[in-house]
Amino acid sequence: MPKTSARLLSLLSLLQARRDWPGALLAERLDVSPRTVRRDVDRLRELGYPVVAMKGPDGGYRLDAGTELPPLLFDDEQAVALAVALQIATTTGAGIEEAAARALNTVRQVLPARLRHRVDTLRVTAVDRPAIRPEPQVDSDVLMAIGAAVHGREVLRFDYSPVSGPVRATVGTSEGCEGTPAAPPGSAAPSGAAAPPAPPRGTPPQTPRHSDPPPPRRVEPHHLVTWGRRWYLVAWDLDRDDWRTFRADRITPRTPTGPRFPPRELPGGSVAAFITARFRGIGATQGPDGVGGWPCRGEVILALPAAEVLRHTREGIVEELGPDRCRVVLGSWSWPGLAAAIGRFDADIEVIGPPELASAFAHLATSYAAAGQPRAAPNP
Repeated sequence: MPKTSARLLSLLSLLQARRDWPGALLAERLDVSPRTVRRDVDRLRELGYPVVAMKGPDGGYRLDAGTELPPLLFDDEQAVALAVALQIATTTGAGIEEAAARALNTVRQVLPARLRHRVDTLRVTAVDRPAIRPEPQVDSDVLMAIGAAVHGREVLRFDYSPVSGPVRATVGTSEGCEGTPAAPPGSAAPSGAAAPPAPPRGTPPQTPRHSDPPPPRRVEPHHLVTWGRRWYLVAWDLDRDDWRTFRADRITPRTPTGPRFPPRELPGGSVAAFITARFRGIGATQGPDGVGGWPCRGEVILALPAAEVLRHTREGIVEELGPDRCRVVLGSWSWPGLAAAIGRFDADIEVIGPPELASAFAHLATSYAAAGQPRAAPNP
């Protein structure tokens, strides 16, 4: 019979591996008597592990959730996975970076030397893209409140703060990140949209009128997702009768939550397809070719091997037509943007269609030619 300490660790590992264990099966796996299993279960309870006994013809045991966190037992793969996950958690922007770093230090101290060496060989360094302003941080309590409403399928009420300062294009509308598509960075205003007229010179600035705060939003929360170091809530808006995405850093949940609701089917078939389509600014229906979701979609023939084009194309279709020719189908926010993306391959281009893509190439050619001309010296 193994020593009591080793047997207790084996018993704890078995209890963590599955939900319910018949007593006789535990005794067989540990090669002990059912009476010894009962004594070992009592020892685990004294150590703080909430082991629940199940009634029935065979009886059994279950490791239940407790009020305190007892010592945990991980195998080698679980310990390494936990350490790596904690390193990644320090780069999520979820407001848990400091806690994740402290947890990583705690886990590392108790790892065996062989596992500590494996963990130390992987160091994750977060490097943010240059930005005009830092990315917004989300309070971990807000994420927990949203996650609880998603898990419980309970109507969530929250205040949605307005965007302050310059807004970078992302999922959303003028409200920040929800509803109809937002324009891509650098795109022009929609056709027919006019800017508000400037006030006459010398007009004193107008003092904004104080208005009542907007009512809280009422949604059926379905998914909490991350995209580009930001957190979003995908939900069915009860007041607008449509799917919306909300930035979590602008959400202030209200309590209590509302009634439970039956889940709805998300457009696109999956949350990944839905949120990707919203970032592209179109509906969630994705074409079978993988590029049908972009507002602008074109087809060209490039004088390059297909293998070379594939290395630099994450989306779209690349079809080999010969040793030095391939057919390429790509999508983009705008026709000039699509033409510029294709032009980066620096190869002869034959436009198959549509005409808008050919016109975009002509427009870019004129603009580039003008930009390449030397500027006249200013008059002294």
